[in-house]
Amino acid sequence: MSSKHPETLALHAGWRRDQSTTAVAVPIYQTTSYQFNDTEHASNLFALKELGNIYTRIMNPTTDVLEQRIAALEGGVAALGVGSGQAASAMAVQNLARVGDNIVASTDLYGGTWNLFANTLKDQGIEVRFVDPSDPQAFARATDDKTRAYYAETLPNPKLRVFPIAEVAAIGRPLGIPLIMDNTAAPLLVRPFEHGAAVVVHSLTKFIGGHGTSIGGIIVDGGNFDWEGHAARQPALNTPDPSYHGAVWSQAVKGLGPIAYIIKARVTLLRDLGAALSPFNAFLFIQGLETLALRMRAHCANSRAVADFLGTHPAVARVIHPSTLTGQDAAWTAKYLAAGQGGLCGFELKGGVEAGKAFINALKMFYHVANIGDARSLAIHPASTTHSQLNQAEQAATGVSPGYIRLSVGIEHIDDILADLAQALDAAAA
Repeated sequence: MSSKHPETLALHAGWRRDQSTTAVAVPIYQTTSYQFNDTEHASNLFALKELGNIYTRIMNPTTDVLEQRIAALEGGVAALGVGSGQAASAMAVQNLARVGDNIVASTDLYGGTWNLFANTLKDQGIEVRFVDPSDPQAFARATDDKTRAYYAETLPNPKLRVFPIAEVAAIGRPLGIPLIMDNTAAPLLVRPFEHGAAVVVHSLTKFIGGHGTSIGGIIVDGGNFDWEGHAARQPALNTPDPSYHGAVWSQAVKGLGPIAYIIKARVTLLRDLGAALSPFNAFLFIQGLETLALRMRAHCANSRAVADFLGTHPAVARVIHPSTLTGQDAAWTAKYLAAGQGGLCGFELKGGVEAGKAFINALKMFYHVANIGDARSLAIHPASTTHSQLNQAEQAATGVSPGYIRLSVGIEHIDDILADLAQALDAAAA
């Protein structure tokens, strides 16, 4: 597919028709296993002399189309679908960091990712050092010879302060440290590889799916990082891997292209941990992708209208939206996120926690759910839900205050969205 336009790639990348039946729709290959042509074919697949299907825990033809499509949309070379966005975040780090290693992460993270990094990865022997991204040099100051990656969210949920991608990537690259970007909240709005990121992750569950029916995640390899040139910094890709008969990943798959990072993730972590994406969910995400470009335009337009409305409402103390940022944050928004776009909007009620509860309970059209990116409008009180496992200092660092409400603005008619918000705000102010 030669097009670079997302509307076209989302419909055509990675698939034209089924060769045996000429079917246009991508089939659901609901199978566990695949017949090898002969013993040599099987041996070549396991030895990575050629790529092909072995077992659906590792790869699947339906999932392969999804992977190719998202890699094309992000401008990467290859991708790996996994069982959830959390699995994608964890595996993106585990693919590089071992016991005794560390990564440096932005404080501006989704609560589940913060908890994964601060506790679960810590229990696995990987230290995560959190720094404020408002000063990109904080990443450099937190770096030592055991730092294997930098990690951040493009449009952090729920802080909605755009991350300085190029500034931090430029700090890491000379040191051999890749920047991993979670682009879940900004698909199509930002392409992190164009700004120096090396790896992109998504929760497919959110905007890419859009239908709120399926859980999934994906890791995309930019193919733009010199792993071999930083052998001491990246031992996971440059020393013999005993889990795959001593393969040195930067060397083992050279003939297949610059895909050492994603191949290692597929044939070691996905193979061993088993966080596979089901073929049926992959099929549903392909359906979501087909309308992603259209939906993102509606999400962004409606979210901006909501931010403008909330900014004039007497019950609202503060609005959090890319379009409302000032100073350096506004400059980074203009650089990375044209016209202050985004489907999320947050706000602080003057009445604090109790007003927030009253607002949530009064909503009629908005759903009160722990998700973002559905076609329908969603609302949540992060301090008591998505970020409740964090202490108050950690919540504050991620942008969550006791009275903060996060909205994922859907694609309904804007008049209906604003009407529901208005009546819920009246209830909160009563």
